Formats: sequence, structure tokens, C-alpha cells
Amino acid sequence: MSCFDFTVCGSCVLSILCQSMSQKGQRPIFDRSRDRLSHITTLTYDYPAAYVVPLHFHDRDQVVYASRGVMTIRTGAATWVVPTHRAVWIPAAVPHTITMSGVVAMRTLYLKPKLARVLPRSCCVINVSPLLRELILHACSFRSLKKTIRWQRHLIDTVIDQLETVQMVPLQLPHLNDPRAVRVAQILAADPGNAQSLVQICRQCGASRRTVERLFQEEAGMTFGKWRQQLRLMHAMRLLAEGAKVTHAALEAGYSTPSAFVHMFRNALGTTPTIYFRGAAARSSDA
Repeated sequence: MSCFDFTVCGSCVLSILCQSMSQKGQRPIFDRSRDRLSHITTLTYDYPAAYVVPLHFHDRDQVVYASRGVMTIRTGAATWVVPTHRAVWIPAAVPHTITMSGVVAMRTLYLKPKLARVLPRSCCVINVSPLLRELILHACSFRSLKKTIRWQRHLIDTVIDQLETVQMVPLQLPHLNDPRAVRVAQILAADPGNAQSLVQICRQCGASRRTVERLFQEEAGMTFGKWRQQLRLMHAMRLLAEGAKVTHAALEAGYSTPSAFVHMFRNALGTTPTIYFRGAAARSSDA
């Protein structure tokens, strides 16, 4: 299974948000599985900070888990930030890029299509329980797993059982299509800490506040305020993964005080940034 040993890297992770995933003129790489018999194949690979796996797709479903670091996955539909303790589910044939924030220890399971029937046919971020984490790490100690081998069949069945009961996490930033909404999104993506009101931003984009609010609701499925909050959270997650202090990440993400950021972070992820990343560091040292 390819580890994409390209020399492509990006100095500005955030700029990915402003690129058109349709990548006019850019054709995605088809990373075809060479193993047609195994039910699960695996990939264990460590990437340097800011590394970008270029646009590609697979003929298998995949679970991408980072035992260390934060990944940003981008498809034509949306952007997902995947912190430690989470994984991203990417169905077969979905073109995507992966950008690393901090050094990333990636552990990937490639599943034969229809092996995990309950999971959606679109990308999503999923919680990784301690048991699922250990199952992923154990499975990745083998190149492949086949149901024709008894003990491997038991491991495969347990992995699938755990995947089909996972909780999905709302760490998604839907993309927009209308040029007016796209201009608003680009202004904010260029500077997530932008303190301007929506009215002020709309003046730069030639659209009314009401029109932009309607477009975000229709195209992103969420209010403008929620979309902006997601952008700020995802930006802060990357900064924290790269070693930034909580205060710096809070201010860079547009929060007036660190306590306001900590409150938002706790609501989204169930704990404080310090505890979250301390736990991530402890787990990664065992991986």
C-alpha cells in the first residue's frame, strides 16, 4: 500500500481552505490496492509537520487514525480536522488531500467495500475509544488481514463491530459554492481571528448580510455564526497540535479571552485544550 512519498508540502496549512477541491486541471491519483484478497490492509507511516498528501483516492474504504498530531482532510464537499483520539472515515472513490499539523503518526486501515455497511458513504470524523485505538494499532502490526484465517477473522469482526458503534464528531467545515458566500469564506479563512462583523465583511463582498446568512444555511447546512465558530476551532486545533500555547491559539482564532476559547473547546470536545493535548501526548508515547 502506498505511503505517498511525494515531496509536496505546504507552508500555510490554512490556505487549503481557500482552494477549490475540484482542482480544475488537477487529476487525483488513483491509489489502487495491490492486495485483492485481504479484507483489511494497513499502512503505518509517520509524516513531518506541514506535509501534504496530494489529491488522491482509493478503491477501498479507509479509517485514518493519527496516534499523534492533527490531520486536515479535504474533499470536494468539506474540510475535516482530525485531532488525536479521533479518526476520519473516508469511503472508497472519494478524492481527498491530507495535511499534517505537527508531526503525525498515521495508522490506516483499508477495508474492502461493504465490509462496514453501517458507516455512511460520505466522510466523517469519528471518536476512537481506547478499545478501538488498541484494535487499530494491533491490526496495523500486520500488513493485511483475511477472514479465511480464523484468528484474523475474529480481529476483523471485532474491528467492524467497534466501527459500527462509533460516535461521529462535528469537526467539519462544509464548502460553499455561491461566489458571494465563497468570498466571505475566503476572507475568514485567510484570517480566522478576523474581528469584523458579518455586515462589515459583506460590504467587501457585494452582498447583503441577509443574503449571506441564507446562503450559508442553504449550502453549508448551518448558520454563518456556527460556520465561523467551526473555522476558528479547526484553526486553533492546528495551532495547538503544532505546540502553540492555549492563550496564543485562542487569540489567533479570534477569541477575546483564553477562557472564552476554553469554554468553546470544552463544549465541542468535552474537555479543556490542556487536558486534551496532554492526554494525546501520553497516548502517542505508547503507540
